[in-house]
Amino acid sequence: MISTAAQPSTIETETMRKITFRIIPFLMVCYFIAFVDRVNAGFAALQMNQDIGLSAAAFGLGGGLFYITYVLCEIPSNLAMEKVGAKLWIARIMISWGIVAACMALVIGPKSFYLVRLLLGAAEAGFFPGVILYLTYWFPPEYRGRIVAIFMVAIPISSFLGSPISASLLQMEGYLGFHGWQWMFVIEAVPAVLLGIVSFFVLPNGPADARWLTDAQRSWLTERLASDRSSPKKAVGHLSLWQVFSNKYVLAASLIYAGASGSSQVLSLWQPQIIKSFGLTNIETGLVNSIPFGIASVLMILWGRNSDRTRERTWHTAIPLLLLALSLSVAPFASALLPVVLLLCVAVTATYIVKGPFWALTTEWMSAGVAAAAIAQVNAIGNIGGFLGSYLLGLIKDATGSYSLGLLPLAALSGAGCIMVLVLSRNQQRSTAAVQEPAR
Repeated sequence: MISTAAQPSTIETETMRKITFRIIPFLMVCYFIAFVDRVNAGFAALQMNQDIGLSAAAFGLGGGLFYITYVLCEIPSNLAMEKVGAKLWIARIMISWGIVAACMALVIGPKSFYLVRLLLGAAEAGFFPGVILYLTYWFPPEYRGRIVAIFMVAIPISSFLGSPISASLLQMEGYLGFHGWQWMFVIEAVPAVLLGIVSFFVLPNGPADARWLTDAQRSWLTERLASDRSSPKKAVGHLSLWQVFSNKYVLAASLIYAGASGSSQVLSLWQPQIIKSFGLTNIETGLVNSIPFGIASVLMILWGRNSDRTRERTWHTAIPLLLLALSLSVAPFASALLPVVLLLCVAVTATYIVKGPFWALTTEWMSAGVAAAAIAQVNAIGNIGGFLGSYLLGLIKDATGSYSLGLLPLAALSGAGCIMVLVLSRNQQRSTAAVQEPAR
């Protein structure tokens, strides 16, 4: 049965509204820029691959190498953020990734492309899991589905707005002797550095540092979050770091996320080339590429809000994974632009609407003591799907000439994730019922 939440008190409503408007818009802008800098190589490839001699396999490998260092540095980054404070660490991440992103303009061949992608992954590592952890400092569990969805809508918006912008910057080809893709990398990297500097001054480390909260609001929030942390219903309690890494819920959540995150990363990176293969110009490619992300931007918020309203996480996570698996499986049978774009709309939307409910479900499984390491590991292992998916797609494209066949491994991974979230949630419900049974 679907549960409904009681009407929030006045102080709860005012506190949550104030926190949301103070923190979320700024974090969304930061994540918008992060994702533009991460995936703009997909548009650069329309010119860059020929200019520096990258094959599809080499581009896929370089695109995927980002996730190797991203994965290796995520857990240390989240643990460091807990030690030094959120605002300092988030500022450090943004400034470093902005500088490295601008260095993409300096690549001259496959080796330098690989190197800068590795450095970019290390520089950006920790931003996303750090923000997810940061949001648990501010928002009780029943708010996290919609809040994470609102924050993460910056991803599809980055492609919705960034696609035509990146395509337009490519038109600067030859200006002052530089290629259009070089101008694109430099211009789109500057905001990251500027926002990193600003973040140090606008992001409090936590509620205790938020001078814009009243004493009553701060007291209510502290008590509410403390109550959640002491809940006996957590699937992952207080564990050592190594126990966190091997915990079945953490590993399962990592696999579940690999399907959604891997598909999201691969589509963001390769979709411009898939669309342009139908004979479109760069500008036309940018406009068509933005369509799936525009749809996903709207549905992502509505899906996350519905998950919070109904207090249901499992099916709100499983259904998008099923849609993702089906749409990617059907893609090889589509040979015209319109059906391909329609399937991309379904696939892209599914990869994004799953994120809010998934992270709400995952953080509800974790106790406060393991959240930093667990969230980082889930995101890190989940992003290995981005590396494998991107590399495999490039190899399959070179071998078969088909982009669509390269999406089939991600379809299988998404299907497996759908099944796993249903199994794990059922096990968790049984465990919770067993804990509560003696009290009846």
